[in-house]
Amino acid sequence: MMSWATIAPAVTAAFLASLVEAVEALTIVLAVGTVRGWRPALTGTGAGLALLALLVLALGPLLDRVPLHALQLVIGVLLLLFGLRWLRKAILRSAGVIALHDETKAFAKEEASLQAAERSQEAHLDWIAGITAFKAVVLEGLEVVFIVIAVGAGRGLLVPAAMGALAACVLVLLVGVIVHRPLARVPENTLKFGVGVMLSAFGVFWTGEGLGVDWPGQDLAILAFAAIFLIAGVATARLAARPVLEASP
Repeated sequence: MMSWATIAPAVTAAFLASLVEAVEALTIVLAVGTVRGWRPALTGTGAGLALLALLVLALGPLLDRVPLHALQLVIGVLLLLFGLRWLRKAILRSAGVIALHDETKAFAKEEASLQAAERSQEAHLDWIAGITAFKAVVLEGLEVVFIVIAVGAGRGLLVPAAMGALAACVLVLLVGVIVHRPLARVPENTLKFGVGVMLSAFGVFWTGEGLGVDWPGQDLAILAFAAIFLIAGVATARLAARPVLEASP
């Protein structure tokens, strides 16, 4: 029987990670809809979602054929690398080493790019706009699919993880429909910091499971790993921020 210590982190990680990716995809789709209209934006979005659904349906049965320990080891390593990448960027942004991601600026940049295309390639702009929306949905959606599979495979958590991801996507979609603006107020770096911590914790846990490690406390070890990564991440961000503050005039 699955415990809350396993289910809750899996659902939370899938929800937060999907929230970030959905916000980034929504920003581009909104830019397409604003500049060219909602027909190419929705067409590209629908095509992207259809491709993602086909990938999920194709990958699902394949996972059952992979030996459990091999699956846990491969996913654990990939998840650890993926989580550390998110955590590294979040630490650098928190420390002021690199700029925070700004959805308003991203929206303006995409809008300007589409407007430039509109002036030079009017006849083909619907295709360009549709492909732009399609690419955004597919690229961000692939990360969501990977995260759902990574935190859910091997322990029967695919359904809870998928529900967490779906809830995030529906929430972002509803807010986007209501406000028709990029969700600039979403604390994206904070979310990425938290997701990086949780994915890294899952990565260590699954890698150990794949190697046959018997973790003390079993599933509760995930929470302990998350606490370690959180403390290390906050401490690293503060240490990295000192040179930046000292260099400021």
